[in-house]
Amino acid sequence: MDALALGPSWLDPEYLIESFGLIGVLGVVFAESGLLIGFFLPGDSLLFTTGLLVVNGQYLDYPLWLVCVLIVLAAIVGDQVGYLFGRKVGPSLFNRPDSRLFKQENVEKAHAFFEKHGPKSLVLARFVPIIRTFTPIIAGVSHMQYRSFVIFNIIGGVLWGAGVTLLGAALGQVAFVNEHIELILIAIVLLSVVPIVIEFLRARRSSAREAAGGGAPAPGGASTPSRGGRHAKR
Repeated sequence: MDALALGPSWLDPEYLIESFGLIGVLGVVFAESGLLIGFFLPGDSLLFTTGLLVVNGQYLDYPLWLVCVLIVLAAIVGDQVGYLFGRKVGPSLFNRPDSRLFKQENVEKAHAFFEKHGPKSLVLARFVPIIRTFTPIIAGVSHMQYRSFVIFNIIGGVLWGAGVTLLGAALGQVAFVNEHIELILIAIVLLSVVPIVIEFLRARRSSAREAAGGGAPAPGGASTPSRGGRHAKR
């Protein structure tokens, strides 16, 4: 496999796997699933590459089923941590100042996504970079009923964690994919940001319509959630 020429080498999926093995994969999945600092990590391309390398016998000498199970568990536990963090910090997260690793707009986008899609956002957000990191945190901030959170967290963790890994394993046996893996990974990265672009364009059109109508939309199209919100625990 050729190195993925996108950003620094430590963000290259193959470099991460070669350097840190399965522990590195699980650490990235856990961090990207619910830690504020994990939003920039290469989740989709990493899982795809993991599946591909497992079936090709490179770096990861483990059964595919075991790798999938561990990835799913890391994703679910990561979201659990994100939810509990959101419950702890509450709405104060929306007042946190921007820093090098934290942007308020990411919180606002995740909140808007959560408000739009409800509990199923925990499943949909798994396939949207950045949003998947902040959505479980927003669910905690909004005091989403814990039982519902756990159910949708498990569904999302299985579909994303096992699904993308198995896709990489299946396509990894195709000669064209192995010969053009760098292009395939670039395509995965580009496809993963399509939902973000679509939501951005929709929000921009909505803001333009509200401005034309004399309204003053809130920043990022989202408001701070409260305990009495639509998804609050009764």
